[in-house]
Amino acid sequence: MHIEAVELVRFQLPLVTPFRTSFGVQDGRDVVLVRVEADGTEGWGENVAGIEPGYSHEFVAASQLVLRDHLVPRLLSAKDVTAAEVGTVLAGVSGWPMAKCAVEAAVLDAELRSADLSLRTYLGGTRSRVAAGVSVGLFDTIDETVAAVDGYRRDGYVRIKLKIEPGRDVDLVAAVRDHIGPDVLLQVDANAAYTLADARHLARLDDYDLLLIEQPLGEHDLRQHAELASQLRTPICLDESITSAATAADALALGACRIVNVKPGRVGGYLEARRIHDVCAAHGVPVWCGGMLETGVGRAANLALASLPGFTLPADLSASDRYFHRDVTEPFVLADGHLTVPAGPGIGVRPDPDVLASLGATTERLTA
Repeated sequence: MHIEAVELVRFQLPLVTPFRTSFGVQDGRDVVLVRVEADGTEGWGENVAGIEPGYSHEFVAASQLVLRDHLVPRLLSAKDVTAAEVGTVLAGVSGWPMAKCAVEAAVLDAELRSADLSLRTYLGGTRSRVAAGVSVGLFDTIDETVAAVDGYRRDGYVRIKLKIEPGRDVDLVAAVRDHIGPDVLLQVDANAAYTLADARHLARLDDYDLLLIEQPLGEHDLRQHAELASQLRTPICLDESITSAATAADALALGACRIVNVKPGRVGGYLEARRIHDVCAAHGVPVWCGGMLETGVGRAANLALASLPGFTLPADLSASDRYFHRDVTEPFVLADGHLTVPAGPGIGVRPDPDVLASLGATTERLTA
């Protein structure tokens, strides 16, 4: 595609309720969308970097600078480029996978719109709906957590994920499991809050029939995860540790996990996310699509990815109203515990200009 211009659209989007993890409390998104103009059409991608460098070294202000001063100039200089070539074009900039993902996604969206092809079809998706789980943040009390879980169960979510941290773990899980019963899918996410010294304590979670324990140890602790896995019955799932298909292959070879969470922003794009899916499928390892509090732009693309056959576990892709009073696209609505994968060309959705204007969105336009 001939890239004519790129726009960086930035705005603040408040959350319905603050979201608390072991990294801290988040009460809104500071969003940068990437809009590409190419061959008479447009494409959109979402940068999922957070406001602060907690989950990742990337954060919005720095990420926008890298986009403006380094990534987008390389894309514009390439002039004619396909989505499959974006990774090579941007390879001279070290790191910044979330920013790179946004650029690749925007080019891919434009390319597929031009070809009248959906992202789901392009990636090899086989489902028109994706089972939706919900992520429950940390609360001050167990009773507050149970009340939140009740609300999400009434909404119809098919899987509950509890955030945990030292001091808020075993008793919390025990109370929730007792409340919801044995048949509801339940998993926990530690966001790297523990060390291998906590192995005996984490083994107590084996009593609660959890689907998985997500990222209990540090991002780089593959060997330690393998050691922990040998001491637990509950499967370990890696999130922060999986940054590419290569690291996924290493983790599986070491026995560091039995399940993988795939987040396109964390791994640098949807094409690398598909490669991780393929590596895991070749090893018989299930994957699921994680969320980063995306707007409808990122959510639509993630749903296309989550429709691939290896994504056999419920995704962290909740309805729009789980996080936002008003999404920037047409809202995604939960029906029978599932979200519909957009079937239109590209990602199948576009941001509403009126909503962006109401949020005070600012736009930086870059041309060759």
